[in-house]
Amino acid sequence: MTASDSRPLTATRHFPPGFLWGAATAAYQIEGAAAEDGRTPSIWDTFARTPGKVFEGHTGDVATDHYHRFRDDVRLMAELGLNAYRFSVSWSRVQPTGRGPAVQKGLDFYRRLVDELLAHGISPTLTLYHWDLPQDLEDAGGWPHRATAERFGEYAALVADALGDRVGRWTTLNEPWCSAFLGYGSGVHAPGRTDPVAALRAAHHLNLGHGRAVQALRAALPAGAEVSVSLNLHELRPLTSAPEDIEAVRRIDAVGNRVWLGPMLGGAYPQDLLADTAHLTDWSFVRPGDLAVAHQPLDVLGVNYYTPTVVAKVRDGDAAPRDDGHGASAYSPWPGADDVAFHQAPGERTAMGWAVDPTGLYDLLMRLAGEHPGLPLLITENGAAYEDEPAPDGSVADPERIAYVHGHLEAVHRAITDGADVRGYFLWSLLDNFEWAYGYAKRFGAVRVDYATQTRTPKASAHWYAKVARSGELHAPDAL
Repeated sequence: MTASDSRPLTATRHFPPGFLWGAATAAYQIEGAAAEDGRTPSIWDTFARTPGKVFEGHTGDVATDHYHRFRDDVRLMAELGLNAYRFSVSWSRVQPTGRGPAVQKGLDFYRRLVDELLAHGISPTLTLYHWDLPQDLEDAGGWPHRATAERFGEYAALVADALGDRVGRWTTLNEPWCSAFLGYGSGVHAPGRTDPVAALRAAHHLNLGHGRAVQALRAALPAGAEVSVSLNLHELRPLTSAPEDIEAVRRIDAVGNRVWLGPMLGGAYPQDLLADTAHLTDWSFVRPGDLAVAHQPLDVLGVNYYTPTVVAKVRDGDAAPRDDGHGASAYSPWPGADDVAFHQAPGERTAMGWAVDPTGLYDLLMRLAGEHPGLPLLITENGAAYEDEPAPDGSVADPERIAYVHGHLEAVHRAITDGADVRGYFLWSLLDNFEWAYGYAKRFGAVRVDYATQTRTPKASAHWYAKVARSGELHAPDAL
């Protein structure tokens, strides 16, 4: 299936037995209780309080109050037919300074959450890190500082010791590209630094921290537990077939994708990445043995996908802002690729301005299946923001989201049919929530949240997705 493939879906598609049907969230985006039970500020608490960084000064102090409402939220998941739930642990809730012993009250929240999930027949999928570094560790240097990787391994051991007896599916990092290059390169994410060398150092220490965490998890977890990482790999397309645009794809693939796939799955950084960035750094922060640590066997690879990325060589007269879908900044999140221009893919757009193109997910899955045969894949995030408004009766019709998810599930099914070993799908997101620098202005949830009252209202897409999840069947569009 390619961008030009128009094969119609005319029959019901049956997903494999045991396929995971879930939804995903992240701690800072939903939990609230920002200063309760020993939790201390993360970099996102600090960033959100920095004037001009987050839409209208919004913060995650309350978010969707999941910390106090998790039992209701789990019951809602069960009503929606989910058999899996992906959540993240707040590092500063469990280990407030990023060092030393765990705070048991923090761990107790996750113990209660996991117990509630299991009681409702929902399989927990735990992510150790979804961008919320304890501020104390950032003050000591953050991810550009080598010690942060060591601290992350220690933190992983604490969480595994507490929850390893009841959580069978573990993810080390969520989207480390965003942590490194949006956090330390373009500065549109916390901690808001704009240093390309710091971004590359952060990338390496995230790779190293991932390896340390996998080692800690393997030492603590029982046999049979699954260990993974979730990557927002960029599905890249050249603007034209010109050689210079093909070269632009290579450059962004190096710093967007292979900067992770190389060390984590192959034990080495790609030589072209090192060459592209040689004018910035000699990579001497990579020490002997680091890549062996980063290269740990994984049970599954998490794939986050929303939209394809169209690139070209910068042409004479190009003066438009960088349109890469990752927020406006005078600083680039693409070190070593200053001569690459980003272009909008054609077609319908979501409220984020991202093109709707399920073929990108198919192409990405088939690339991974071809390059890493034998490694199972899991869609750990996929979804869309739209301008959802409740009707007078309180119901929320969101046909655009239904169409978006339907198209991407069809892409997943086609990939499975064509040989990709895809084990499950997690919708982003269960709830409307704090959407990082966009605050509460963008709604990705299948469940609408009234932020003033915290009332939850499943949208039409939630009811539609529930039918798919319960049956494991995807019907033709005319059956929606």
